[in-house]
Amino acid sequence: QVQLEESGGGLVQAGDSLRLSCKASGGPVYAYTMAWFRQAPGKEREIVAALIGRGELSHYNNAVKGRFTISRDPAKNIVNLQMETLKPEDTAIYYCAAAKFWTTKRSLYDDWGQGTQVTVSS
Repeated sequence: QVQLEESGGGLVQAGDSLRLSCKASGGPVYAYTMAWFRQAPGKEREIVAALIGRGELSHYNNAVKGRFTISRDPAKNIVNLQMETLKPEDTAIYYCAAAKFWTTKRSLYDDWGQGTQVTVSS
């Protein structure tokens, strides 16, 4: 089991950038599929981006392709989500998650952080 803690959320304006970080403890981030999910009010939690290994495989939600980038820093055991050109529809609670194998299915992620709020004003 790996413990995850997100940081970096906040209130920004449309078009701004923001970087979320997820600090992992209890296991190396390169040994897991690491992902970011988000949940907007009244909506289901959806995957934003996922990464496995040292970048051998990655996945992005179509809504964020070309704007968001997931990366990991093995030395610091951190996974980042760089978000560019933010839109009001990106407003959500963002969660970091880890799975023991490659998957994009929410139900197959074993470990979750508490989440960090991102609010994008128009």
